[in-house]
Amino acid sequence: MARKTTGGKYKKVKKKKLTGRQKESRVPKLGERKIKLMRGRGGNEKLTLFQENIVNLNAEGKTQKTTIKNVIETPSNIFLARQNILVKGAIIETELGKARITNRPSQEGNVQAILI
Repeated sequence: MARKTTGGKYKKVKKKKLTGRQKESRVPKLGERKIKLMRGRGGNEKLTLFQENIVNLNAEGKTQKTTIKNVIETPSNIFLARQNILVKGAIIETELGKARITNRPSQEGNVQAILI
């Protein structure tokens, strides 16, 4: 094995493993509810959201279900709001007013928000 000028050894490049591959991206959009049960590492199960039009809205200590009308803005990426993609921190328009999404819909299988 060749050595560096300092005398240190070069490390071998690791082989690509099946566990190191990336998963397919899941972007939840505004639309009729569509979810899927995904298998995770170790056999754990996770609900994945693909489309949703209902939000669990927390307003003044009370939680109620309302429908989502539109995605107004997304601070993380302005292009996501144009495509009506539901991500954490997005400002949405509901029947009760504007709300901010507080969870990660693609990871949890539902949409939680607080009224602003």
